[in-house]
Amino acid sequence: MIINLRYHIASLVAVFLALGLGILVGITMLGNDTLTRQQKQLADKLMAQMEQLREKNEAVEARANALESDNQKQKQFEKQVLPVLVRDRLAGCRLAIIETNSYGFPDDLIATLQLAGAEVESITTVLNGFYINGQEQTLQKRLGWSNLTNEQLITGLAREIAQGLVKGRNRAMDVLEEENLIKFSGNYGVPLDGVIIIGGSQDRSMVRVQELDLPLIDELLQSKIPVYGVEETNVVYSYMPDYQKKRITTVDNIDTIPGQVALVMALTGKPGHYGVKPTAQKLLPDLDEGGKPVDGKRSISTGSRL
Repeated sequence: MIINLRYHIASLVAVFLALGLGILVGITMLGNDTLTRQQKQLADKLMAQMEQLREKNEAVEARANALESDNQKQKQFEKQVLPVLVRDRLAGCRLAIIETNSYGFPDDLIATLQLAGAEVESITTVLNGFYINGQEQTLQKRLGWSNLTNEQLITGLAREIAQGLVKGRNRAMDVLEEENLIKFSGNYGVPLDGVIIIGGSQDRSMVRVQELDLPLIDELLQSKIPVYGVEETNVVYSYMPDYQKKRITTVDNIDTIPGQVALVMALTGKPGHYGVKPTAQKLLPDLDEGGKPVDGKRSISTGSRL
C-alpha cells in the first residue's frame, strides 16, 4: 500500500511539472488569460491531491511502524511466558520426529519440547522430497522387491521406516540412508509416547502425503503409537486435511510459539486440530492444569485418535 501511494505521488509530481511547463508555454505563445487560469486551477487541484496522498502515506507508514512494534512486543511476551506454560509438562515423555517436507523444522521446536521435559529419541529426515525416479530398480534389487510402481515402492518404504521406529533399524532404512534419500539420527526401537510428523510443502512436485505420510501414520497407529501431524504456517500445500482424515491431532503453525504450546498441550492428552488455518478448530487447547505432572508423575496422552 505504501509503495502504491508513493507511485501515485510521483505520478502527480510529474503531471504537475508537465502542467507547469504547459502554463509557461501557453503564456509565452498564446498570452491567453482564460487558458492560464484553467491551467492554474488544475494545478491547484493536483497540488491538493498530492498533499492528501502525502498525508495518507505518512499515516499508513505510522500505522505500519506501530503494528511492527506491537508484533515485536507480542513475540517478546510469548518468549517470556513460554516456560511458564510448558515447563515439565512432558516430563519423561519419549518422542520421535519425522520430517517428510525436506525443509527442516523450526530450530526452537526441539528446545521447547526439551523445556517441557520431553526426550527426543530420534529425528528422521526425508531428503530431496523422497524423489526416487531413476533409483527404483536399484532400490527394489537391493531390498529383494520386484514389480512395484513408484507409488507402491514409496509406500512400502514408508512402512519400513515406521517399523524401524518401533522395532529398530532395518535393512530398508540402511539402504535409504546409503542412497541419500533419508537421514537418520538418534535411537530407534525404543519405547515411544508419540511421533511428530512434520509435513506441508512449498513445491507441488515434492508432495508425497498420499504415498509417504499417510502410510507412516497408518503403520504407527497400528503399533499403538500416538501420531501428531504438524506443519509451518506459510506452506503452500497444506497436509492438514489429509492428516485429519486419519483422526490424529494436528497443529498448523508449529513455527510459532502458540503452535508449539498447542503441541505440548496436545501431548498431555488434549487432542484436537489447532492453529490459524481454516482446518483448525481453535488456536490452543484449554490452558488449565490438565496434563501437568503431579508429584513427578507425567500424564501423557495414550492415544492421538480424535
